[in-house]
Amino acid sequence: MLGKRLLPWDYGVRNLFRRPTRSALTFGGLTIVVLLVLVVVGFIRGLEKSLTATGSPDVVLVYSLSSAADIENSSIPGRTAALLSASVDGIRRTHGVECTSPELYLGTRVATASLEQPGMGVVRGVTTSAPLVRDRVQLVEGSWPESGQVMVGRLAHSKLGASEKDLVVGQQVEFDGKTWTISGRFTAAGSAFESEIWAPLADLQTTLKRQDLSLVAAKMDSPDRVADVDIFCRERVDLELKAVAESAYYASLQKHYKPVRMLGWVVVALVAGSGVFAGLNTMYGAVAGRIRELATLQAIGYRRRAILLTLVQEATLLACAGALAACVIGLLLVDGLAVRFTMGAFMLRVDSVGIAVACGVAALLGVAGALPPAAKAMRLPVVEAIKAI
Repeated sequence: MLGKRLLPWDYGVRNLFRRPTRSALTFGGLTIVVLLVLVVVGFIRGLEKSLTATGSPDVVLVYSLSSAADIENSSIPGRTAALLSASVDGIRRTHGVECTSPELYLGTRVATASLEQPGMGVVRGVTTSAPLVRDRVQLVEGSWPESGQVMVGRLAHSKLGASEKDLVVGQQVEFDGKTWTISGRFTAAGSAFESEIWAPLADLQTTLKRQDLSLVAAKMDSPDRVADVDIFCRERVDLELKAVAESAYYASLQKHYKPVRMLGWVVVALVAGSGVFAGLNTMYGAVAGRIRELATLQAIGYRRRAILLTLVQEATLLACAGALAACVIGLLLVDGLAVRFTMGAFMLRVDSVGIAVACGVAALLGVAGALPPAAKAMRLPVVEAIKAI
């Protein structure tokens, strides 16, 4: 009868507690492996969400044709916003105000109170019409900046590598030879704007001694009207302008960062692979010390298949427990952690995709780590295995 039965479920569970030190070390190793996978997937998901949240299909960006996809190097005439308003139909109006935002965009060194060396920040010169176009931007503290003031995104400190206390309302920052007082803080639904510093356009132009713009953003009545702006730019060849839907622009950035995301998935595979080999090493040690026990189970009538399933059960239980611990740690400590990047800063995201990948890797570690050593132990003749020390 025993030959046709599996070992009791609680037999494998009890075995985990019979060797608490070995089980604890294996559990810790598996937790670290799964947590590393979760961090890498969180990086990939955070980058993707930041780029996706930034673009809006009914907002069109007008910038210099010669700058390719680098708005920071764009330079267009200061009258471009007025030309768009006069020449293009379909620009949305809110409370009688046209939704166009002339902007100056640049990367520059920003000094704060705690930074020994100024950090590289992203500064955007805007007017009071910017929130009409960037409708995801919400002022959460303080007020809109006046002359000599700036407002900062909630991740601007991460981009600079500064302390969050350096960028609270009332503190001062310095860039381009001028000291600015922080008047407010804003959020932008997880978009790239959250790592920026916004200053009054006129003040920034005066400080930089520039009268040109980097771009003009316009909110259209519908995404279909973006083509009207593109037609205007093609007709005015003297201005050398280019019009791109904001969603399309940030989609192109996703393609630009595709190698980074692919590298992230390669790292996930490498970490999982190293975890499998670590699991193999651990399980070989665990099985080697239980050869007589396994042979005894065969001698009293349990089939090798039943014993093999029990060993896989033990390893999978440990791996799943490690995955559960890693997911809890990830949600508490990793989710929402800010990371600096070339385009600004974004937050790591531990979402359903990351948890699913982490649990899948844990299951792989449990099964793949237990099968080879268990199969090797099962190949030993029962008599020799019982005599083993």
